[in-house]
Amino acid sequence: MALNIAQKKTIVAEVAEVAGKAYSAVVAEYAGLSAAQMTALRASARKDAVYVRVVKNTLARRAVEGTEFACLQETLTGPLMMAFSQEDPGAAGRVISEFVKANEKLVVKAVSIGGKLLPAAELARLARIPTKPQSISQLMAVMKAPVGKLAATLAAVRDQKEAAAA
Repeated sequence: MALNIAQKKTIVAEVAEVAGKAYSAVVAEYAGLSAAQMTALRASARKDAVYVRVVKNTLARRAVEGTEFACLQETLTGPLMMAFSQEDPGAAGRVISEFVKANEKLVVKAVSIGGKLLPAAELARLARIPTKPQSISQLMAVMKAPVGKLAATLAAVRDQKEAAAA
């Protein structure tokens, strides 16, 4: 079914709005996937705040124009779907990476983060980016280590002074 101009403008505006706020994007070829598989992908993406959309390439090129994902324009050929991370930079990478393990017909074409176009092989690296809670936990662990060492040093000095006074 052909889209009319108003429908095309709506799709471009929707994808452009999502792309404008997204942290990262993954472009993948979905040829050969069943409707049930695509539904499963969309369901897992929704859980992780990842926007997944199959959109015509010409409309996708217009939608990402002027965003940090404009670098993806050259990769938009063939039957493609786009996944945008909306809350966590690595979310799209994790969702697509997990899906590809069980569905080899989904072929990642490109990855983009921070306005840079990365090859499909970088999907695993994108998937390893820690979530916000994981990052906070790592930061707290790094901050706690020196405090623990200081406390141990002060306790040792205290013990030494008590032993010398006795």
